Amino acid sequence: MTRGRLRIYLGAAPGVGKTVKMLQEGRRRQHRGTDVVVGIVETHDRAYTAEQLEGLEVVPLQEIQHGGTTIHELDVDAVLRRRPDVVLVDELAHRKIGGPRERRWQDIDRLLEAGIDVLSTVNVQHLESLNDAVFQITGVRQQETVPDAVVRAADQIELVDMTPEALRRRLAHGHVYPAERVDAALANYFRGGNLSALRELALLWTADRVDEALARYRDDHDIESIWPVRERVVVALTGGPEQETLLRRGARLAGRGAGGELYAVQVLADSGLRDVRPESAAMTRQLVTELGGTMHIVTGSDVGEAILEFARGVNASQIIVGASRRTSLQRIFGRGVGDTVVDGSGDIDVLMVTHELAHGGRRPAITWGGVGRPREIGGWLLATVGLALLTALLDATDPWHALPLEVLIYLAFTVLTAIVGGIRPGVATAVLASLALNWFFAPPTGAFTINQPQNVAALIVFLVVAASVAAVVHLAVRRTAQSVAAEYDSRVLAELTHSLLAVKDPLPELLEQARDIFSTGGAAIVRTTRTGVPGQPVMVSGSVPLADLDAPLSRVSIDDEHQLVLDGDVVDASQQRLMEAYASVAAAILHRNELARQAAAAAGLAKDNRSRAALLAAVSHDLRTPLSAIKAGVSSLRSTDIQLSAADQRELLETIEGATDRLDGLIENLLDMSRIQSGSITARTDDVLVADLLAITLRSLSAPERVHVWLPDPEISCVADTGLAERVLANLLENSLRYSPGRQEVVLTGERLGKWVEIRVIDRGPGVPESQRTGIFAPFQRYGDSPRGDGVGLGLAVSKGLTEAMDGTLEAEDTPGGGLTMCVRLPVTDQGATG
Repeated sequence: MTRGRLRIYLGAAPGVGKTVKMLQEGRRRQHRGTDVVVGIVETHDRAYTAEQLEGLEVVPLQEIQHGGTTIHELDVDAVLRRRPDVVLVDELAHRKIGGPRERRWQDIDRLLEAGIDVLSTVNVQHLESLNDAVFQITGVRQQETVPDAVVRAADQIELVDMTPEALRRRLAHGHVYPAERVDAALANYFRGGNLSALRELALLWTADRVDEALARYRDDHDIESIWPVRERVVVALTGGPEQETLLRRGARLAGRGAGGELYAVQVLADSGLRDVRPESAAMTRQLVTELGGTMHIVTGSDVGEAILEFARGVNASQIIVGASRRTSLQRIFGRGVGDTVVDGSGDIDVLMVTHELAHGGRRPAITWGGVGRPREIGGWLLATVGLALLTALLDATDPWHALPLEVLIYLAFTVLTAIVGGIRPGVATAVLASLALNWFFAPPTGAFTINQPQNVAALIVFLVVAASVAAVVHLAVRRTAQSVAAEYDSRVLAELTHSLLAVKDPLPELLEQARDIFSTGGAAIVRTTRTGVPGQPVMVSGSVPLADLDAPLSRVSIDDEHQLVLDGDVVDASQQRLMEAYASVAAAILHRNELARQAAAAAGLAKDNRSRAALLAAVSHDLRTPLSAIKAGVSSLRSTDIQLSAADQRELLETIEGATDRLDGLIENLLDMSRIQSGSITARTDDVLVADLLAITLRSLSAPERVHVWLPDPEISCVADTGLAERVLANLLENSLRYSPGRQEVVLTGERLGKWVEIRVIDRGPGVPESQRTGIFAPFQRYGDSPRGDGVGLGLAVSKGLTEAMDGTLEAEDTPGGGLTMCVRLPVTDQGATG
């Protein structure tokens, strides 16, 4: 049986029209004569969506009893019995209640196996790979997810796109959610920034799937020519200092067009050995990341061909290579990488970038050191004493051998010398052996003349072969030593990394590891003095005689202010790189510790500044009103110019009493703020049920009947000081009630968003322009510097300070349709965070 085809409508957020698109496609296919049924469609009480269902056959849903309620789910068995050509199944990522299959996409897979085509929908926030990204953007963790592989396996994926502005208008007009949920939705999940980020995620994810489909099509049809659908720039790295220039040029080219991609590729020889310092490789990788590219390491015997093969594999449009560093003499004997890339590029553009090292020549592939001093001394002994003894032995046994055998014996001895002592003793042995052959064994003997031309050729060939073999042997020995040293360094650094990850304070562990690796009695991190010698220690492990100027110490710079010091003789060159690696790790740890210290200090200063600003705002804004009322009332009662009736006197006394009560409350709040600012007390935070907090706040209001509370989950709780939180909310509500026209209601909402509980006070008053919202929280300021109102609360500056003293935030936002929304965010409790 042929498997059915799956078509998925992907959207960036709820309300973009995925279900409507799916229903319209079902109706279109039905009009063409296709047998189409609806398995399940979630209309969410949207009238336009429900209209699209008209004329489509709906398979009865399965009823499941759960928790005393009836839940309707897709009846897969009923669809299979009906056996339509196409079935419409909404919400691919839906998690079912009961049944053998937990997710709806598993039911869809069963329908596809039966040969039934399926149309379905899913939002980008339900894709498993994007779950964390969506959580960071919106603060909401999606519990219903679908594996990316399920969506990628669809035969067709259609992106249903809508601009954030259009979606917010649809929401404001009531086309997505009921009216009572619109304000909260617009101010939370459906913020313009959230929708823009979700839309970009959907577009990028779909573009990647299109790119995968294009790659499969090219592979299936054996298409090797380049299709420049987007700018893909491959930068060929050589490990030299010029690669920074190449990378920056490549980044500029890739950034000129939309969707450009930057690939950095470095080719290793098949042996896996390379002359690239680890710190250089790390800096290159970091630069590639900063430029928005990706780093790739490939192997190949021919560097140019490996670069071309990689470029064709990623469908590159351009390759960037550096101008050759080969000298004119080197070009005679071989082509450079750039020449190979240019000749084989075909329809890929190649940009050869010049740099200051171009045509400057390469350093020799063979260096003269590398086997160690003891072995080189042994090699020189073989080249002198050993060669003399061998010559004496051959001369004594001259009747039993001829020149060809003597040449081979000297060649073997030259190889042995190169293995033991390296290239210098090996080449010297080759020269001396050729002279010995000429003097003692090539006729005429006892002179540096040869009477037979073939003997001349034999000696010349011997000298060339002997020197070449010595060079190759030396290079192999050197490469082997490098490989062993690199493996050792890698193993040591890997063990160091694992051990540092497992401890809270990694600096002591680093020093302990250094003592073990370098076999020293002590290790220390010290501050560098002006003279460059070790000074005051930061941390010491073991014993390091820092005060003894004559003590043998090994040291390497960590940064401009610190050194890593080891007790004992200076480490040799083979261990210097490893010691520098330890210093680099120490630098990263010290830098991280310094950043943590600065962050803690800055947080403390910022908190003190916020509290101080709130205190000043209260003094300037909130104390004046009750003091003025008290002074006016007392002055009127003491006045002898007018006669007050008993009713007037009672009214004045009530005014004085009310103002005194308000002043007493203000002073109590200010005392609390001063204690918080001075550090003598802290906010007494505890787990507070949001429903209880809102109820306490409503009881303290002047007009609680004008406040409409919307709390979708009455069990959510936050971490707060009940008294401070009640003062903040009461002040915000009184302000909103004061500035709302007529007796219009103020909406008070509370819901959990990620790690926060958001309590929003939403009014329909005149609002505040975005450019002036920051100013309303500033000390000594009212909006527009207007004297209106008799502000008896702590003021917005104090409310902000109290909120931040509880590790929360207070922000002002637009109310969709007009007005101002004050958003208080308080940390969610651990119990709430697990939901």
